[in-house]
Amino acid sequence: MTKLLHVCALMMFVLCNPCKGKDKTDLSKDTIKSETKDTVTSRVPTSMVRNIKQAKNGDILIASWKGVFQYDGKSFTNITSNIPSPSFWDVLEDRKGNLWFATRDSGVYYYDGKSFQHFTTKDGLASNMVFSIYEDKAGVIWFGTGGGASRYDGKSFRNITTEGGLSNNDITTIIEDKTGKFWFGTRGNTLVYDGKTFTVLKNKDGKPFTNIRSIIEDKKGTIWLGGNDGLWRYDDSTFTNVTQNFVGFVYEDSKGNIWTTGEVKPNGYWALFRYDQKSLSSKKPTVTEITSKYEEDNKNCLFGILEANDGSIWVGGLDGVYRYDGNNFKNLKRKEGQK
Repeated sequence: MTKLLHVCALMMFVLCNPCKGKDKTDLSKDTIKSETKDTVTSRVPTSMVRNIKQAKNGDILIASWKGVFQYDGKSFTNITSNIPSPSFWDVLEDRKGNLWFATRDSGVYYYDGKSFQHFTTKDGLASNMVFSIYEDKAGVIWFGTGGGASRYDGKSFRNITTEGGLSNNDITTIIEDKTGKFWFGTRGNTLVYDGKTFTVLKNKDGKPFTNIRSIIEDKKGTIWLGGNDGLWRYDDSTFTNVTQNFVGFVYEDSKGNIWTTGEVKPNGYWALFRYDQKSLSSKKPTVTEITSKYEEDNKNCLFGILEANDGSIWVGGLDGVYRYDGNNFKNLKRKEGQK
């Protein structure tokens, strides 16, 4: 593993001792009334950007080391400027239009457009280190934390830990597939939960998937897993290893192409890749390394991926946010990247 990969792995998951949350807790919400003086700026985030999501109105939500920014197509707004100095890992707009913010070590914030509510282990959250946020089909909000998986039904938290069947309490990602099963990526084994039983996911050679960082289900129902063992495709109980290079994030665009960010061996730099949707069912899908032409921009870690409404691809990095317009891949902190 290269020095760069060590740095990226450290930044992606800061080590901690998992905190054990309560099984169920009635919440006493810490409310921060928002006399919000949002910071509107033409400057883009310049610190680490871990995840990028899109709001229902098309705004781009950027979870960065120094705030969650909202981009409306013209300017950037720090919508967490009133929150005292946490670093953010993830952001989610739920089906009701409320926003959730995951922090490195300060728990979770909820924002209804008027005020913030703060949830920590005191309220039943499994850990104050929260890596990811996910909303399931029933509207339940899930949090992948450093102390297990927390689910919030609008009233209280319920936590799933190693005592309840998980292989590891560091939860990197959670999804619900079309059949209603839940997939848990952990720093240990990857698990599938059918509502009663946890099953360790194993590849075609019987080897468990470990340290999976990203799981998605594409439009056709195929599961894609990215992590230490590279990129894998799971289709009707058949596993295909697409690449053995480390993959941090996996994303499907509106055309069905699969995008990933990860390390390129043996050189050790990181890149953005696109796998053509027409070839995805083959053993070796057609792949394009987007960042190969831009040496100045592929020498640090790349993280979350988003396709904006205009078709451009946004990518988080150690030093801010990048955008690929089909021709150029640029860090938006540079003036030419903001055009």
